[in-house]
Amino acid sequence: MTFYDYSVKNNKNEDVSMKDFAGKVVLVVNTATGCGFTPQYKDLEDMYEAYHDQGLEILDIPCNQFAGQTPGTDEEIHEFCTLKYHTQFPQMKKSDVNGDTALDLYKFLKSKQGFNGFGKGPKAMMMSAMLKKIDKDYKNNPEIKWNFTKFLVDREGNVVARFEPTASMNDVRAAVAGLL
Repeated sequence: MTFYDYSVKNNKNEDVSMKDFAGKVVLVVNTATGCGFTPQYKDLEDMYEAYHDQGLEILDIPCNQFAGQTPGTDEEIHEFCTLKYHTQFPQMKKSDVNGDTALDLYKFLKSKQGFNGFGKGPKAMMMSAMLKKIDKDYKNNPEIKWNFTKFLVDREGNVVARFEPTASMNDVRAAVAGLL
């Protein structure tokens, strides 16, 4: 199966086929409204505004699996994002990204780009320390570790990169720009 063989539900519970994004660069992000990384919505929206006309799509998939940081309904989440961060990119239905109930799309993404660490710096050290308490083997499995993990898909549907929430948004932006 390829990226284009999957679909997800949007926040209106309608099917969205990844085939709709064929020929585009896609950034798939599991998001949260009450997380320390939530301000990344601003960077995502800036990137969307700068690159959407060149073929960038961002798929916002809210997820409540990490410390319950996305407790609202799909409507409440959408209202928060559009009012606070003026997001214009498509928002999907709140969904699971890990475990038996994970979206098939996420199972696929994780199979193509596993976990490669949090990098360096204070946020990376904080995430590592926290995850050691939750999952002692976190370094050795592809599961999503926290909110705002990003998968980058090129115009041919190849999953070319995974960015943990601690990754510099400048690095994410440079990777996206390099594919446009």
